[in-house]
Amino acid sequence: MIKKVIPYTDFDGNPRVEEFWFNLTKAEMMDLGLSKDGGYDKYMEQLMHSTKVGEAIEVFKKILLLAYGKKSLDGRKFEKSPEITADFVATQAYSDLYVELASDPDKAAEFMNGVMGADVRKMVAENEAKAKAAEVSAAVAANNARALAVADPQ
Repeated sequence: MIKKVIPYTDFDGNPRVEEFWFNLTKAEMMDLGLSKDGGYDKYMEQLMHSTKVGEAIEVFKKILLLAYGKKSLDGRKFEKSPEITADFVATQAYSDLYVELASDPDKAAEFMNGVMGADVRKMVAENEAKAKAAEVSAAVAANNARALAVADPQ
């Protein structure tokens, strides 16, 4: 979970500074399908360096909007709804943040890593380790199969 303090000018010309909260749960990460081949980090790296700019922006925007919510005063809940998201999108703060993150890959990467809670980062790391282990295991099996084929060419 991250808090972004965003200074912006509202639509009446008044300068404002507000706190905005962003978080993705494990369930939301799974729903996004970001546990792709090679893991989340590889996927995000590919996305940041993609020549398909439109695709990268759409995925980034989806994550930005999905991550936005309001933390309850007692810290038990992180409330999200279409109304809460629409209220945020209607502000100049959203526009300013979106442009900032969409135009700076380093800030975007920092934001994306920040919206994942520690438990989500742990889950992503575990999934990446499992994927890497499966990749190594498959390579060893293929190597063994080639060795057997050479040893017994029948």
